Amino acid sequence: MVQIQVNGETQEVPEEFTVAELLAQLGLQPKYLAVERNLILIPREEHAACMLQAGDRLEIVTLVGGG
Repeated sequence: MVQIQVNGETQEVPEEFTVAELLAQLGLQPKYLAVERNLILIPREEHAACMLQAGDRLEIVTLVGGG
């Protein structure tokens, strides 16, 4: 297990865990989210390939539309 920060809260995830797997574990729908890892935006199409590492800091925000 490795420790990461998700929206300021420490979480433990298995080694070789991806952003996509994290979102699924959290029950979040990636279509409506933006994910930033260590201050870099991770494009949605890269979530499945983006491996999390110990000490990563993620910010997950919901995209909101309006007018």
